[in-house]
Amino acid sequence: MLLSTLTSNGQATIPVDIRHALSLKTGDKIIFKIHKHEAIITKAEPFDELYHVALSHTLSEWDSPEDDEAYHDL
Repeated sequence: MLLSTLTSNGQATIPVDIRHALSLKTGDKIIFKIHKHEAIITKAEPFDELYHVALSHTLSEWDSPEDDEAYHDL
């Protein structure tokens, strides 16, 4: 078990063993999930904004008012 102390600002240091296990480095993004009253910490994968912007232009096939109406309840 690893222990860290919560500051008055709601911050805590991630223990070095956890940082090593998740290959966390300064500036990395982390994700917190709650599962049955437990917190799960995972490393967020980098988001390639340029790739997603380029990809978004290929997705117009389903971008019509008819599609919005057909799939609005999904």
